Amino acid sequence: MIRVLVVEDDPLLAAGHADKVSAVPGFTVVAVANSGRQALAAVGAAGERTPIDLVLLDMTLPDVDGLQVLRALRAAAVPADVIAVTAARDPAVVRQSLSMGVVQYLLKPFTAAALEERLRAYARFRADVAAASGDHGIDQQAIDEALSQLRTSAVPARGVAGPTLQAVVAALREAPAGQGLSAAEVAAGTGLSRVSARRYLEHLTSAGRARREPRYGGSGRPELAYHPTPAL
Repeated sequence: MIRVLVVEDDPLLAAGHADKVSAVPGFTVVAVANSGRQALAAVGAAGERTPIDLVLLDMTLPDVDGLQVLRALRAAAVPADVIAVTAARDPAVVRQSLSMGVVQYLLKPFTAAALEERLRAYARFRADVAAASGDHGIDQQAIDEALSQLRTSAVPARGVAGPTLQAVVAALREAPAGQGLSAAEVAAGTGLSRVSARRYLEHLTSAGRARREPRYGGSGRPELAYHPTPAL
């Protein structure tokens, strides 16, 4: 589970953000803060018990602003990633936020679907980094692929061809139980390129019809194996 701290000064909005996060599979809210100081205290307290992986950070807070919270987190070497969830549109704020490692910037007002898309993209990013980490670190291709997850969503619905999708679905359904298939294996079985196979697999994962896990064994870095879910 990806452990999330929600930082939002409006209690009703904070509760709404927490509900939206909790509705996304793989995410759990471990704390909610209504000010910058509460956020820093929550991170410090959680660090002793349950580490926080991700902070949803409002950049406009009643005591210290989001940029100050970011600086404090980085100065304390807190390893949590940050998604800005804010109405702040000032280009200087956006630029400074990104320079301090904000991985996504979501402007208010936004829909539950928009937040879910960002969270799923972040989950794919984490999974890619984890799967690519081996004895010799991570190579350039793996870094590029992981970062691309933060910049783009899964295949848009208008880009999904029905027959091709069905071929990928059939390949997953026919995979040996518990083994799953890599993008390369799906590509080999369907005639798609590896890139296209991976995009369709990510589309299914985003829709909750597939899940992915690192597959270890053999030489080289681990690869991702995609498994069908009951929804497939």
